[in-house]
Amino acid sequence: MINLYSTQIESLSVHQIGNKSRNENIFLSDSPYSLNDELTALLKEYFFKPFREKEENYFQFANEVDVEFNPLYKIVSEIFDNPAATHEKSKRIASLLYEQSQHPHIKSGEVYITYLENVSIDNEKVSAIGIFKSELKHDFLQFEENGSTLELLHQQGVNLNKLDKGCLIFNHKKEEGYKVLSVDSNKYDTKYWLEHFLGVEPFADENFYTKKYMKFCQDFAKEVVLPAEDKKEEVMFMNRAVNHFAKNDEFEESAFLNEVIDNPDLIPEFKHYKEEKAPKYNIEDLTSFPIANNAVTAARKKIKNVISLDTNVQIKMDFINPESAEKFVEKGWDEEKQMYYYLVYFNKEQKS
Repeated sequence: MINLYSTQIESLSVHQIGNKSRNENIFLSDSPYSLNDELTALLKEYFFKPFREKEENYFQFANEVDVEFNPLYKIVSEIFDNPAATHEKSKRIASLLYEQSQHPHIKSGEVYITYLENVSIDNEKVSAIGIFKSELKHDFLQFEENGSTLELLHQQGVNLNKLDKGCLIFNHKKEEGYKVLSVDSNKYDTKYWLEHFLGVEPFADENFYTKKYMKFCQDFAKEVVLPAEDKKEEVMFMNRAVNHFAKNDEFEESAFLNEVIDNPDLIPEFKHYKEEKAPKYNIEDLTSFPIANNAVTAARKKIKNVISLDTNVQIKMDFINPESAEKFVEKGWDEEKQMYYYLVYFNKEQKS
């Protein structure tokens, strides 16, 4: 978890980069930008807002040989070792981004490199480096008094309500390639920012494994449990799976299978499905790991617990009290109507 409330912008360097394939230029500022309190407040909101609103999916710098050969990893490590050199190193960062700006769809824009202090991540205060890029220019009006009339001046500028691209690189877990967060609002070339410039891959921690394993379970429920059983059992399987993750600090696969899978015939199906699909979820040979509670909470919100029927009726199952569905909901077949039915038992209707 991150907290940017007390984060301070210690330095800001602003450069301008064009599209290299269109022979557009790069402009590197000679010195860092001098900030005042008003501009600092505006920029903090512009830079940090997307990261407060976005689910925390961490990345780490990588390279097929060794992370030391990742050029951006090398530059940010030099900055963390010597923050006074941030501006000079920022020119190398801007030049690196310019070298990757060769796809015809990539837009020119301004790149902002910041050195940040007092950033909270995983309950630890660290420094960080922020790299942000503004691309899209928006029309706006300025007004100017001209004698007895008010002139309307059409101008273009950056919309401070929407950051186009950005990343936060935390001085944390250096040996693993640092922890990195990224946002990209304009996904016209998805490889440009994450792969070609940053050179990152997902950070394999408890948050990553919890999310991936729960997504794997969700797909197993949809592709195996639903065809073998019915919609109710699909929902109930995910219900039990989520509750198992929620009440445990450590995941252990054999305990999970014994508690979550009601039908013993589905256990070999689960193992076969995992063997076949594991590479897709990066969970090969993964049978135990610490559970990230925040990832469970986020996953619970996304999992549908509703049975939708073709008669325009919906039955909502309770993920908090799954035993109610087990005890009080029955599925059957009506010979006379030639239709399936759900029988729901209750004592009284609840006031909404």
